[in-house]
Parts: sequence; C-alpha cells; structure tokens
Amino acid sequence: MQNWLSMSAGALGRGIAAGEIEPLALTVTYLDAIDAHPETPRIYARLTRERALAEADAAQARAKAGRRLSPLDGVPISWKDLFDTAGVATESGSALLKGRMPEADAVVLRNATEMGLVCLGKTHMSELAFSGLGLNPVTATSPNVNDSGAAPGGSSSGAAASVAFDLAAAAIGSDTGGSVRIPSAWNDLVGLKTTSGRLTLEGVVPLCLKFDTVGPLTRTVEDAALLLGAMEGHKGPDLRGATLAGRRFAALQTSVLDDIRPEPLAAYENAVERLRAAGATVEKLAVPELEDAMAQSPVLFAAEAYGLWRDVIEAAPEKMFPQILERFRSGQDVTGPDYVAAWTKVDAARAAWDAATAGFDAVLAPTAPNLPPNLDRLGKDADYYVTENLLTLRNTRVGNLMGLCALTLPTGVPSCGIMLLGAPDMEEALLRVGVAAEAALA
Repeated sequence: MQNWLSMSAGALGRGIAAGEIEPLALTVTYLDAIDAHPETPRIYARLTRERALAEADAAQARAKAGRRLSPLDGVPISWKDLFDTAGVATESGSALLKGRMPEADAVVLRNATEMGLVCLGKTHMSELAFSGLGLNPVTATSPNVNDSGAAPGGSSSGAAASVAFDLAAAAIGSDTGGSVRIPSAWNDLVGLKTTSGRLTLEGVVPLCLKFDTVGPLTRTVEDAALLLGAMEGHKGPDLRGATLAGRRFAALQTSVLDDIRPEPLAAYENAVERLRAAGATVEKLAVPELEDAMAQSPVLFAAEAYGLWRDVIEAAPEKMFPQILERFRSGQDVTGPDYVAAWTKVDAARAAWDAATAGFDAVLAPTAPNLPPNLDRLGKDADYYVTENLLTLRNTRVGNLMGLCALTLPTGVPSCGIMLLGAPDMEEALLRVGVAAEAALA
C-alpha cells in the first residue's frame, strides 16, 4: 500500500478500475501517511477527514458496481486553501480571513467531487496568494522537497508539498502570476496554468480577477489533463499518440534569460537539446513588445489586488505579513488613467505576441530564472525578499500578461523547470505537446 503514495493519479485510477486498489483503503493510506508525517502541519491547513472517508466509501461502491464516474473516481487529492469548502474554513493563508466559513463548495471542487475525486483537505499558501516565494509567517511556510532551508515556491506552496511529499495524489492550486508553476518547478512537479476564464472562479477567494486562474499540480502531464477534465466535469483530453516529431518550438529570448542563475540556465539549455533530439525544431524568438507589457506589472497586479482587498486590509493591517501588506499597498497610488494606459500597452503586446508566435506549437522558457532562495535570509532581509520575489515571478508572468495557457515540466535537475507557453484556450494541444516533451525529458 505504501507504493500507492508515490503513484500518479492516473495510475491509481487504473488500479481502481482493475479492482487492484480499493478507494477506501487508498484514502486511509493517505490519511495515515498525513497523520504520521512530521511536515504535515506545514503542508495542510486542515484536513477534511470525514468527507474524504465518505467520498472514498461511495467511490468504492461505484467501482464494485462498475459505475465509475471518471478515470480518477476514488483518487484522493488536496485543495489550496482559497477554494471554498462547505462547512470547512477557507482562509487563504491570512489572519484577515480567520474563521471564514463558506456555505458551499467552489464550483471546480463541486465538479471534481461529482466526477468522484476524494477531497483530503486544504493546503497552506502564501498570504492571500500574493507571493511567488511561499514564505508565510502568519500561518505556515510549507517545505521544499529538495532543500529544507529553501523557499517552497508560491503561492500554491502547500499544494506542491502535498504531492512532492507523497501526501496527496495530486493538488489543485491557482495561478495569477506563476503560483501553480513556481512551486511545481521548485518541487519537481508538473504544473498547468489554464487560460483566464477557462475554469470558473466561482467560490475561489480572489487576488486579481483579470489574471486569476485555476490549475493542477501533479506528477505527470496525464494527471494534469485528467484533473482539467474533472474540474470541467468530463474525462479530459486524449493524449495518446503524442509525438515531438515535426513539432516547432520558439525559444523566447525577450526578458526570460536576463539575470538567470547558472543552474536554471544549464538545466533549460540541456532540456531544449533533448527536445531537439526527440524530433522537435527549436528556433530563437524575440518579442520586443513584451518588454512594454512586463513593465506594466506593478500597475496592473498591485492596483487590482489592492482595489479588491483595501477595505479588509486597512481594517486590520497589523494582522498581515509586512512584505505582503507593502505589496498590496503599492497599488494604492495607481490612478484610473494609469490603469487604462497599462492595459492598452498589454493589449498591444498581446497582438504582437500572437503574430510573432503563430505557427509554433509552444514557446519555451525557463520556468524560474533562480533557484529557491534561503528562507532565513528572506525573513530577515526585506530588500532580498522583494528582489527574489520579483525575479521568481518574472518568467511565469509572461503567460499571465499575454493571456496564455502554460505548462511547466521537470528537467531532471532539482528545482529547475522548463515552461511551455501555449496559445489562449489551447490547453488540449499544449497537453499533447507536453506529454511528448515529458517523455523526451524523462
């Protein structure tokens, strides 16, 4: 049974379908592992034990009757603590929301439950999802699977840790500027950022509504595809027969290689060569207009976040981690004309991006230009925190600003990922490319 803990969600689903794994025993195995693990308090904000056992029991009855609801019916996963859970606190990693008790599940959670997935519990995160580092002195800072003294990546930090430490078969997080992809990359997982609007945000605690997206953190690309399907209420795209032969990739040159650290650069370059060896064509591509859009990030993200949270924050600012509070407040002086002008520049850059990338199957970049920074230094050195957070999110933010879907894959080098950027609303095509790239990088 201990082998179950490290299996992919898809493999567990196939085991259930074959009668080799009973969902109730599988869920009990996960709950026992969670209870015994020393890092659990830093990973799970709270468990939904009774719910998990009831859902697993129902999945087991369906499996025995030959009425499974989906390929993942009976598979236990975790949910970031910004997805509403009926009757269970959802606090978004913040003391500002302590005791917040939703009456209903988030729609994506409800959909996944209706497809038979088992909810293990809620995972820790960056406060109000506004950091790519995962440091959260207010609630808990989740561990990094590769370095106990390093940042886990955020804001879906506990989501990544739950999978990386074998305490969930997969996890659901959110991505506003990189919050699925950064923790996935730093914990050697697959992370899918969906296109804005692809998955409903109803019942999801917001940060920046124009950029917030929902996405899975998983062990495999297949799992990401299956979870995308489950959250939409279907079985997911068919990835069979995917190949890199004849695929055409663009290696992005604008911004993403600036100030990159040696280890992520070497891992990225090696990964690109392996994609070439598997039959893909890779061409260098610059999109100068992207620089204009990137420069608008402080205006767009901070203004929208502060606009949404101003009244709650200013009612009790002393409850917040000072670095997160300062980042929110940086949006208070943005004027209406500033905001409109920023969006005008982003829209122009999106048009230039679409024209420049047409004909490519995906655009490649290092997921993060840096390795996970030291937690102790992040906590003591405010300037270091700011510079590392901005650098961490720089590459992933390209996908959010350009309105794309995106996938990060492990490269085989610890905490170094490669990102594939796809066209808006083309998740199925990106996942097919991704599963072939995954095989080349294995």
